[in-house]
Amino acid sequence: MISFVHMNQNDNKEIKIAEILLKINAIKLSPKDPFKWASGWNSPIYCDNRTILSFPDVRNEVKEQLSELLINKFGKPDVIAGVATGAIGIGMLVADFLNLPFIYVRPEAKKHGRKNQIEGKIDSTQKVVVIEDLISTGNSSINAVKALVDQDIEVLGMVAIFTYGFDISFENFKKENLQLETLSNYKTLIDCALKNNYITESELNELKSWNENPSIW
Repeated sequence: MISFVHMNQNDNKEIKIAEILLKINAIKLSPKDPFKWASGWNSPIYCDNRTILSFPDVRNEVKEQLSELLINKFGKPDVIAGVATGAIGIGMLVADFLNLPFIYVRPEAKKHGRKNQIEGKIDSTQKVVVIEDLISTGNSSINAVKALVDQDIEVLGMVAIFTYGFDISFENFKKENLQLETLSNYKTLIDCALKNNYITESELNELKSWNENPSIW
């Protein structure tokens, strides 16, 4: 069982989520021995929010925080959509918590069977909020939204657990006029990591440098 950092009601929820992600190793920081992303980028951080699902206390906390953020920002939609595959589990938890139907969106349509890209029951009269686990450039998340819009489904916005906060992601969401809300973010995370001795001051500077220009770091 994961024990949460004790906070009073006025403490920042972004910090609480960042501390949880660090504590369960959903986010790993390694400036001296960077990871290699599928894009080819070298990265001092690796985020796998599916780890959340393995900790009942954590997944309940994240589920409730996502649900609260969603309702506060968008009101109650008709349907919750998860982006495959990373956000299927947490999206289903949010839908169950809010007692709403759930669907998920594949990166592309299947090559066989009914050749669906959208899995589940939804029609064009219904409004949806999309759940995502992680925002990097935002391209895959936006592609999922476009798949829904192509079926004349109204997308109210997107709620995610964590964002790297890249400039390109802000530009991509702005270009699509898509509202994104997140539980926590990269800046909060690295500040938390320093405060809790996960990294040193020099490593913090390296992490800031990467975030400013990740493609050439």
